Amino acid sequence: MQKELSVQQPPHQPFLETAATEGTPKVLVLNSGSSSLKFAVVEPSCGRLLFSGIVDRLGTQESELQIKLPAACKKTIPTPFADHHKSLDTIFPYLKDFGIIGVGHRVVHGGEKFHESVVIDDAAQSAIADCAVIAPLHAPANLTTIQVARKKFPNLPQVAVFDTAFHQTLPPYAYRYAVPQQWYEQYGIRKYGFHGTSHCYVSQEASRLLGIGIEDLQLLTAHLGNGASVCAIRNGKSVDTSMGLTPLEGLIMGTRSGDIDANVLLFLHQQTGLSLAEITDVLNKKSGLLGLSGVGNDMRVLLEEKAKGHCGAALAVEAFCYRLARHLLAAAAGLDRIDALIFTGGIGENSPPIRERALEHLRILGTAIDPKLNGEHGESSAGRITSSDSKVLAMVIHTNEELLIARETVRLIRSF
Repeated sequence: MQKELSVQQPPHQPFLETAATEGTPKVLVLNSGSSSLKFAVVEPSCGRLLFSGIVDRLGTQESELQIKLPAACKKTIPTPFADHHKSLDTIFPYLKDFGIIGVGHRVVHGGEKFHESVVIDDAAQSAIADCAVIAPLHAPANLTTIQVARKKFPNLPQVAVFDTAFHQTLPPYAYRYAVPQQWYEQYGIRKYGFHGTSHCYVSQEASRLLGIGIEDLQLLTAHLGNGASVCAIRNGKSVDTSMGLTPLEGLIMGTRSGDIDANVLLFLHQQTGLSLAEITDVLNKKSGLLGLSGVGNDMRVLLEEKAKGHCGAALAVEAFCYRLARHLLAAAAGLDRIDALIFTGGIGENSPPIRERALEHLRILGTAIDPKLNGEHGESSAGRITSSDSKVLAMVIHTNEELLIARETVRLIRSF
């Protein structure tokens, strides 16, 4: 029988305040990609989101700044051919009245160099640059934003929070691939895992909601969005996860294939003449839900098409749910028990049919969904979506990576 929950769930999403609270720390959080720069001003002590937005389609004529201002106002400003430097220049006038004490950067890959968040100095910036070789799609954009932000805000301490750091507690038997030792020693070929900030945040929220110390909890977490991964968390530490050296490994995702026989690459090269780079590009950008369905990578659209009888959409949805259940069962090997299974991310938080079907595939664990609670995303039950007689508690917890990054930034600034 599962535990009764006595703690009520907070509002699902951070809200825009009309004015910042005087005297409390505020952090600018930057999340950069190769073609976009997301930003937010967060008050970490209470989780308030004061200001947020994105500069999208960087380097193109269509580039524009989309911002959310106090009182939930929205504003769009054309920024043709903007780069990361120009983007920060455009954002800066909106930041000066918030009293920001530091800048927190989401950094996708920290390799084995970073086991936790760090205050960025020249040495840390150089070490982040060294990780670019194993994350060529993400690291250059992260590094560029760090460089620009340090020049733009020279008097503000800046902190790097790594997607991979949370998974640096994996034991060697979980993170090593069965390949020659030399590959690991010389090239760092191993599982690193991603979505660490999300898995970490929802595990902390689960601890709060369940009233159990994080050091006594054993959890399975499923971050499901266009990118997706699962994680086994034992006593607050990641002990297994589905993504690998890169985010391609693991679950079926929006456009990524997830797990695939490595010999497929050689076979396709021999059969089609495609280069390794071309095949890898297809596996990352034209596979997953998009490749299986032939329709698209948006789960909402796929569920609609499935209901209309589209065979490709039905296959993609079923394969997604089955692969998710299989990886959750595999990750459970790292635990003694399952105190809770957490769904998070855009799909995990908002798609009752996906949660229901995944739990049906986990019936060997004795899962029993409550249709009413699942339909309302656990809003009236502190996140719980399973019935009282389910042998495993399943919950929906809304992730908040910006808040975790802001909290880490304040923690390190205060200890610096």
